[in-house]
Amino acid sequence: MARIHFLTGNEGKVAEAKHHLEPLGHDVVQLSVEGIVEPQADELETVARAKLEQAKAHLPNQDDWLMVEDAGLFVEALDGFPGVYSSYALSTLGCHGLLRLLDHLHSDDLHVEAGLRRAEFKAIAALMTPDGIFIGEGACMGRIAPAVDGEGGFGFDPVFIPRDLDLSGAPAEIGVQGEVSTHGRTFAAVDMDLKAKFSHRTEALQDLLSQLGISE
Repeated sequence: MARIHFLTGNEGKVAEAKHHLEPLGHDVVQLSVEGIVEPQADELETVARAKLEQAKAHLPNQDDWLMVEDAGLFVEALDGFPGVYSSYALSTLGCHGLLRLLDHLHSDDLHVEAGLRRAEFKAIAALMTPDGIFIGEGACMGRIAPAVDGEGGFGFDPVFIPRDLDLSGAPAEIGVQGEVSTHGRTFAAVDMDLKAKFSHRTEALQDLLSQLGISE
């Protein structure tokens, strides 16, 4: 199949990509490039396309494929912050800092509190091939946990609890037990196979693969 150079400094993202793409015969390798500049933009796709354009000259073989993935955590009570600035927010505020921003959101009703802490992970998987650029999109609805939970995952995974999924794979209503559930645990507290059933990154990769005529 293809050798895919994944532009990222995050080994966790590489592991997720390998988990999905290598069983299909693709060879995923990490690509590190100094000096990549992220544009100040409101859309994840704009950021992803800018990274592809900057990094393509660094491919060892111009027939190889180049992939970037951009994701953001959009917290409803914070008007979508940190969103496209999630990487910066993670390095400056961290998970504990984000929780402090939401300290005022409390209710004796757990369902009400879950609604107050609504958040959504969004992801873009952008792939540059000799045939052009393909963009996959994914999203995962959920809420911000009351405390850091788990030691796995990366980014804001330790504070994000995904909404349960029904039989069709759609998000269940808040307070409704779904067929697929982390039982109130965060992404950082579950294994990769379970996380993949919810993951915005998984959804973005699957969208990308479907556009390429490839299915898992």
